Amino acid sequence: MSILFMANGELIPHLFRTEYRKIVSVLCKRFGFDQIETAEDIASDTFLTATQTWGLKGVPQNPTAWLYNVARNKAASHLRRDYLFEKKIARELKSNADEIKDVSSGDTHEIDLSPQNINDSQLQMMFAICHPSIPAEAQIGLSLRILCGFGIEEIANAFLTNKERINKRLFRARGKLREGKISIELPGPADIDQRLGTVLRTIYLLFNEGYYSISQDKTMRKDLCLEAMRLTYQLIQHESTNLPTVNALFSLMCFHASRFPARKNDTGEIVLYQQQDEALWDQTLIAKGAWHLHLASHGPHLSKYHLEASIAYWHTIKADTEEKWENILQLHNKLLQIEYSPIAALNRTFALSKANGKAAALAEAEKLQLTDNHYYYTLLGELYSDIDNGKAIASLQTAYTLAKTQTDKHTIQKKIDMLRLSECP
Repeated sequence: MSILFMANGELIPHLFRTEYRKIVSVLCKRFGFDQIETAEDIASDTFLTATQTWGLKGVPQNPTAWLYNVARNKAASHLRRDYLFEKKIARELKSNADEIKDVSSGDTHEIDLSPQNINDSQLQMMFAICHPSIPAEAQIGLSLRILCGFGIEEIANAFLTNKERINKRLFRARGKLREGKISIELPGPADIDQRLGTVLRTIYLLFNEGYYSISQDKTMRKDLCLEAMRLTYQLIQHESTNLPTVNALFSLMCFHASRFPARKNDTGEIVLYQQQDEALWDQTLIAKGAWHLHLASHGPHLSKYHLEASIAYWHTIKADTEEKWENILQLHNKLLQIEYSPIAALNRTFALSKANGKAAALAEAEKLQLTDNHYYYTLLGELYSDIDNGKAIASLQTAYTLAKTQTDKHTIQKKIDMLRLSECP
């Protein structure tokens, strides 16, 4: 549906999500991180002006072009102000009188909102925000704000915290960008692989924040994943970053996102993999994931994204075959060799139970001792079921105590009730 046919109440938020990030990226590239708040203020003020003007005069024929024109004018006006002249760019302006003339006359060379510059600026901004000097949590927050156009309240909801804490976190992150004098540009060929790893890790964490989030906001969870996929695809579209590892990450996201419609029921309860309705899986996304996994195979480097994407691929095959679970188990073994994580270890143990039986998996699960993780006790409950239902119930009761959401508690309680029912004569 064209945005011109959206209700006014939907149009401004839609455009904010799609255009705010573009305007901020271009302005930050023009001003530098020293004035990142100025860039964000101009972008926000542009949308405030749209809200006020369109409410009185109606929506213009081309809303996006209208926003760009207003942002360009506001930025040019800002460049002419005495404060900026005296405190920020006096030396630059004195040494380049022609630049003053261009800005004063509204020359678009200074605020270039062409599609090419917008795309380049967003890609360069991605690498700047994901600079190694920025803490991972702050990278995600800045990515949501600047690269994804999320509001402060939305980010707070995603992290299950309040707006004040998010504002403080973003304030510190912006300070790091300024203090480090981080430039908004693509790294050189010699550095791009190293910096790309940090970018991919941030996008991967952003996707996981949506996919594994304990937030009750289903729309937000899906939006986080879609934004992570958009950022990854943007990397694929650029020649210097269209690399096997990037395609592997995009493939992984496609496979996971394909099962979104089946992961929760109408009441918000988690639907476990074995109980999911395969008919609800998005076959277009599965095919796209397979294609990008094929593209990812062209290269000598095997990353964790390659392995996780391959595991996710096997999960798009619903049938419980010996070949499937043996392949998943071997992929998990390789993944743990590359990068250990508790969740990966738990997933590997579940695959072991499917490939070699519950008894073999129990021996491995007991060694993990993830005593502060409710998923660990949920897995123990699953593995002990039909072997020692008393231990299964005890494990699930511990999982219930450790679970952080009512949805998880409800799911665990249902398992407990079913086991107790099976114990009744």
